Amino acid sequence: MAESTACVAVIDDDPAFLESLGRLLRSAGLRPYLFASIGDYLASVPSEGPSCLVLDVRMPGRSGLDFQRDLAAASVNLPIVFITGHGDIPMTVQAIKAGAIGFLTKPFRDQDLLDAVNDGIARDRARLEDEEALSLLRARFEVLTPRERAILIQVVEGRLNKQIAGDMGITETTVKVHRSNMMRKIKATSVAELCRIVDKLQLVKENSSRS
Repeated sequence: MAESTACVAVIDDDPAFLESLGRLLRSAGLRPYLFASIGDYLASVPSEGPSCLVLDVRMPGRSGLDFQRDLAAASVNLPIVFITGHGDIPMTVQAIKAGAIGFLTKPFRDQDLLDAVNDGIARDRARLEDEEALSLLRARFEVLTPRERAILIQVVEGRLNKQIAGDMGITETTVKVHRSNMMRKIKATSVAELCRIVDKLQLVKENSSRS
């Protein structure tokens, strides 16, 4: 994912401060999207690339901390950097415990904000890359036949071709053919790599009822 696809959403009800942050982020080569309220942000089109949210704690209506809880409840894993002119230790602890990557009290150094935002973008990029890799693994698994899937599970459970053949009522040669096709389709070059793929897809857990 190219750096240019990264964006920074900023929510703050102070228009002058909002514009100031926008200029700062643009000067650092970042792409800011500025919102005066949480409602404006929710009405916008979500970014498809790596993102970071800069969020004011105190705003009319729902607070930034309330919105953080809303995002968590909706399973939205967006890195959040909080900014506030009225911070205190309990508030900071609450935000960090809930997953915020930064909590800055106004006035803060420009570099402190940029460092926190770049950290958030890096984290979100890594998350998106992990999700994309997992999606590719799922797609490979989906092309396997039912018999190939069954053999895959038994292979990672450590069973030999002869044992698999006995369980499935087929010849050992047939097992070898299906096993070879399965390894090719899922692009695993060894049993160890196959085990890592199965672990990422949580296939053994899903099929534990088989035994």
